[in-house]
Amino acid sequence: MSTPYPFTAVVGQTDLRLALLLNAVSPAVGGVLVRGEKGTAKSTAVRALSALLPQVDVVSGCRFSCAPTAPDPACPDGPHENGPGRARPARMVELPVGASEDRLVGALDIERALAEGVKAFEPGLLADAHRGILYVDEVNLLHDHLIDLLLDAAAMGASYVEREGVSVRHAARFLLVGTMNPEEGELRPQLLDRFGLTVEVAASREPAQRVEVVRRRLAYEDDPAGFATRWAGDEHEVRARVVAARALLPKVSLGDTALLQIAATCAGFEVDGMRADIVMARTATALAAWAGRTDVRKEDVRQAALLALPHRRRRNPFDAPGLDEDMLDRILDGFPDEDPEPEPEPEPEGPDDSGPEDGGPDGGPGGTPPQGDGSQDPGAPAETPEAPEAPEAGEEAPEAPQPSPQEAAGPEQAAVRAAEPFRTKMLSVPGLGEGASGRRSRARTAHGRTTGAQRPRGHLTKLHLAATIQAAAPHQKARGRDGRGLVIRKDDLRQATREGREGNLVLFVVDASGSMAARQRMSAVKGAVLSLLLDAYQRRDKVGLITFRGATAELALPPTSSVDAAAARLEQLPTGGRTPLAAGLLKAHEVLRIERLRDPSRRPLLVVVTDGRATSAGNLGGRTDSSPRELAGHSARLLQAGGVASVVVDCESGPVRLGLAGVLARDLGGPAVTLDGLRADSLAGLVKNVRTAVASTASPDSNSNRRAA
Repeated sequence: MSTPYPFTAVVGQTDLRLALLLNAVSPAVGGVLVRGEKGTAKSTAVRALSALLPQVDVVSGCRFSCAPTAPDPACPDGPHENGPGRARPARMVELPVGASEDRLVGALDIERALAEGVKAFEPGLLADAHRGILYVDEVNLLHDHLIDLLLDAAAMGASYVEREGVSVRHAARFLLVGTMNPEEGELRPQLLDRFGLTVEVAASREPAQRVEVVRRRLAYEDDPAGFATRWAGDEHEVRARVVAARALLPKVSLGDTALLQIAATCAGFEVDGMRADIVMARTATALAAWAGRTDVRKEDVRQAALLALPHRRRRNPFDAPGLDEDMLDRILDGFPDEDPEPEPEPEPEGPDDSGPEDGGPDGGPGGTPPQGDGSQDPGAPAETPEAPEAPEAGEEAPEAPQPSPQEAAGPEQAAVRAAEPFRTKMLSVPGLGEGASGRRSRARTAHGRTTGAQRPRGHLTKLHLAATIQAAAPHQKARGRDGRGLVIRKDDLRQATREGREGNLVLFVVDASGSMAARQRMSAVKGAVLSLLLDAYQRRDKVGLITFRGATAELALPPTSSVDAAAARLEQLPTGGRTPLAAGLLKAHEVLRIERLRDPSRRPLLVVVTDGRATSAGNLGGRTDSSPRELAGHSARLLQAGGVASVVVDCESGPVRLGLAGVLARDLGGPAVTLDGLRADSLAGLVKNVRTAVASTASPDSNSNRRAA
């Protein structure tokens, strides 16, 4: 077994180390979610924490780590008699991203149940992690149903397994730690809320600290055992402090003033629900115990807020976690430092005065300083788009198809703000896929409704009982059956096939040329794309963004699970220049070809946002035998031949319409939908399935585009 990197040797990352230690002192805090870029010692610190936890006494032979002094009366391996037990180190169990539900919670051993007639329950990782650490690296890539099971067990302190005729309940109290890189996708806000604390980590920009990181890492790799020995004294000191803080924790008093500070802070930051108040109370108590005190002070409440509230303030999936520390200080300054003994009457006035005081109704950054000075204010995005009024989007008429030669070089107009997003209609890929679990297109998945049975390709996970009995029944006489039970062999077992939903790769191809540059028009286009991005976030898709303008098409965002990164690129998108539609489509073909090699099971959905105009061959100018519109048609048919499901969002506006987006949609083999028709509450026909829509758009008398207009 390799020597782990010492926890006390981690350079910097003060908040990360503190959050982990507070959970070691009080697992009731609810775990830690560590967010940060790659290479910031997230996994190193978590794996090192297990060495600081005190040893645990367990009942000998118990697979569920029952304590000998207080065994779980419902333990599947029980009942246990009180005894000395044995001591072992606290475990750190890692949950792989690709783990199955059976591996997490445990399951009935189907083969033994059918062949031997016994209910043999195989414990999962939740049982292994009891009274230890459960670590999930890249928790944002874990399937949603696994996260739900994981967080439910962490909240209840027990795991319940009800399946295949087995009903098992066992204790599952553990320190839950998840790490994630936000660039690879975010967790849903309701899942974020289930983690007690969150910490943002980043690599230091201080040269001296970076040098120390490299120095220690190289020393550890040269001699892991020797390096660990040099830090053994510090490790022992922290371990002893954790033990002392655990012993002191029940004696810590959480006074009325501290409770009012916690309540006022959560109310002032408009945090939903009561979980934040409870987590803050537990965290402040653990902070006091860690400091060796029996009273909770204002600094404990402040630190607890910084750890427990940032991830709970997100109202939108694209909002970055954060907390306005100036506002936090203003709220806490409205309270005395300790409980007033003589006159308790003034206490209720504290939160009343501090709640609306100077902090602003939304708790936004800045608080007291005026925000209408015209100076740059990052906390007020609504004011930002009005600044670049000078370059009015009008050098070329929005619908004029004859741009000047200068525009071909790509004259850039300032980015405009996206309009308010809205709920979009359902866009899906036809057929039945086998991609990653999601919420968009029909697919064969591990979860969903049972549609049939098949021979298991590997380890049996979901038994189809009826199909198994049907397969075994004809052979009972030949197998010499002489009792009531069936004679089951491995070849008889059948795996249940299920149909659910998959996540897709939604690749946006957005026209950013001069014909889209009218200010309100581009704002509406960005609002529509932002709405589709929100839809992709909710349906657990990967997204990519291609823009085309001037002479080229650019991959603004390679396919990623981080839809908030796509939203940020979209917000900064400038416009202007000619319309190289063919270049944009060919760029999409190239990106999808590469992604098909990387992830062949994830099916793509191409969303082209354009008015259908093609005024430039772009970097395909060598094709002098074809016009830009013909090149766009060739490129579209190439995508259709590759089986790419496509949707065209028609951005054409004005009293006179050319209908070019509808022509492009037919070349792509998909439907066209207007910006208004994209809304879920519009009267236009619902785009449920691309294949169904192809039939309607292909008929000459059913141009849904024109009718919606």
